[in-house]
Amino acid sequence: MDNVIETRDLRKSFPAKRGTVDAVRGVSIDVRHGEIFGFLGPNGAGKTTTLRMLTTLLPIGSGTATVAGFDVARQPKQVRERIGYVSQLGGADELATGRENLILQGRLYGAARAQVAPRAAELAGLLDLAEFADRRVSTYSGGQRRRLDIALGIVHEPSVVFLDEPSTGLDPQSRANLWDHIRSLRERGTTVFLTTHYLEEADVLCDRLMIMDHGQIVAEGTPRELKQQVAGDAI
Repeated sequence: MDNVIETRDLRKSFPAKRGTVDAVRGVSIDVRHGEIFGFLGPNGAGKTTTLRMLTTLLPIGSGTATVAGFDVARQPKQVRERIGYVSQLGGADELATGRENLILQGRLYGAARAQVAPRAAELAGLLDLAEFADRRVSTYSGGQRRRLDIALGIVHEPSVVFLDEPSTGLDPQSRANLWDHIRSLRERGTTVFLTTHYLEEADVLCDRLMIMDHGQIVAEGTPRELKQQVAGDAI
């Protein structure tokens, strides 16, 4: 299978005071193995709703979706076993150390402690966490927390990792550092599905991207292709 993620006519609506709100309206996506795929759009465009459906956190309204070869609606357990998810808010326990968080996450995925401890040490080195891995997360800076969040998302070595606006709120240096670590995931064979509203981030990181607005895909292609479409325009 060439694609690790496929959706066809994906839709999601929510009840509102005046009828319903169509958050996602007929989205079809193909994400290839081993690429960084960008999902770009303004706040409220439907990016996070789409991502939550793909990660089984929200039931699909209509349409179909497969992730890592499994149907999201009918085989959610198999999907969860093969993905990592890093939300905008993160999921680390602030009263525990970074290392304790990593070991707990690995154990929750069913790995023995003898396997998890070396994996936690490996990730601490990979994501530049080793120096403060034994400090409480409550003492971490924003950039350190985001790197820990990513480590938690990949501790079980998923084939796909979903990153929901991973660099929001970071200073430029921390953002550039995080970008390097995201590229290293691709180099290790992990498919990265990245949502962002930063044009620069999508341009620098993504192999291909889609732009979403008002629940629909309005453009898609490589960053170079999309820039060529508007070349020469001045605003």
